[in-house]
Amino acid sequence: MEFIDECRRSFVLAGVLLFGAATSLAQTGTPSGPSTPGQAIPGTGGVSPFASSVPAKLVPGVLSLSLQEAIDRGLKQNLGLLLSHADIGAARGERWEALSVLLPHVTASPYAAESKVNIDELGFAGLASAFHLPSPSVGPFSYFDARANVTEKLFDWKSINSTRAASQSLRAASYTFKDARDLVVLAVGYTYLQAIADGARIETAEAQVQTAQAIYDQATDQVNAGTSPDIDGLRAKVEFQTRQQQLIQAKNNFAIQKLTVARVIGLAPGQEFEFADKSPYQPFEDITVEEALKRAYASRSDYQAAMNDVRAAEFSRKAALGGYLPSLSVDADYGLGGSHPSTATTVADVRGTLTIPIFQGGSVHGDVLQADARLEQSRERLENLRAQIDSDVRAALLNLQSSAALVSVAQSNIDLAEQTLTQSRDRFSAGVTDTVEVVQSQEAVASAHEQYISSLYDYNYAKISLVRAFGTAEAGVKEYFKGK
Repeated sequence: MEFIDECRRSFVLAGVLLFGAATSLAQTGTPSGPSTPGQAIPGTGGVSPFASSVPAKLVPGVLSLSLQEAIDRGLKQNLGLLLSHADIGAARGERWEALSVLLPHVTASPYAAESKVNIDELGFAGLASAFHLPSPSVGPFSYFDARANVTEKLFDWKSINSTRAASQSLRAASYTFKDARDLVVLAVGYTYLQAIADGARIETAEAQVQTAQAIYDQATDQVNAGTSPDIDGLRAKVEFQTRQQQLIQAKNNFAIQKLTVARVIGLAPGQEFEFADKSPYQPFEDITVEEALKRAYASRSDYQAAMNDVRAAEFSRKAALGGYLPSLSVDADYGLGGSHPSTATTVADVRGTLTIPIFQGGSVHGDVLQADARLEQSRERLENLRAQIDSDVRAALLNLQSSAALVSVAQSNIDLAEQTLTQSRDRFSAGVTDTVEVVQSQEAVASAHEQYISSLYDYNYAKISLVRAFGTAEAGVKEYFKGK
């Protein structure tokens, strides 16, 4: 008989442990995992420089960072933005390099020389003997020349269009830099909102631990009083420890997410900081798809950059065709020349050159073919981007609408789940039910809170995604995220 009782107790304990393990997996699998340092940030093209930064100096104490302050820091220290700014400098240098071909080139190379020559070496062998010279060496002779030389291309269709193409590339780089600012706002907003959500999960997990502790204490008292079976105490303890595990994981996720935020906005390694803003629900003004698309096409800097890339490719093609055309240049110099500086007189020279290409071995044809290919690629990228903007705007609007509805439902579910938990605890206290119903009710409360946190995060991120799709992320964050 004792052996049978022992088997029953072992079977009950195993069942409780399996139930607790399944509960733990179900609960830990629900929350969205944090984005670890270097992980891909949505909208920034995968793992990119926008997930990194150049660290600033360490600030003593604990920084209190609002969303706007985090964005401001990101706009100063984010690596993606810094690299994009450097690209503008490189494009400006390329434009000057192309423009220099059309500008006058002025040089001065004054020289003075004294030389002695051998007339036999110059091909006049025997001349020294014919004139009864003592030696074939003649000299020394003195030379002096000091003049400025000016070279300029009066007409070169290839260079003209190359300069125009470089100017368009510079404008494209400037628009790309503006777009990079929007991407920084998106990256900072994503990581900051994720950190806020992880912080909210800690608060929820702590509340669940307290509730589980109270249920466990209540079950233990009833077991000790003999009004409940041992399995109720075991089940309550498993639930309590499961909630403790979730709290530990939530704290770890939040700590890792803080590292991600610090890397994106450029905080010094080891810098202590806290988040000043929470994640409130602020309704978004309705906007039609047509209005949103019109606004996006007019404001998106990456779209403007793509159009300038097309123009640059068109001018590059004209430059390639310019290889078939003649070019006109002029060379002039003016200065002093003579055998000695003291005896130098004014000298000058002006030359005009018309260069006519006749046969260049097919190099111009090759340049044209390459220019055609680049032009076709740039046009295809522009059309692809136009379609992508349409998709971005529509997806952001759909996510905004659905997440707003989910926030409303999640708020209602929290109230209903908490009422259910209260009634279950009262029924357990009255001996009407066991801890299975109480544990299930507590799981429903935890799930409702998690759904609310996730839907609120999705809603706020959808707002940032929409203003990014508009191309006005900086202004949009100030308008739609008031903080706190």
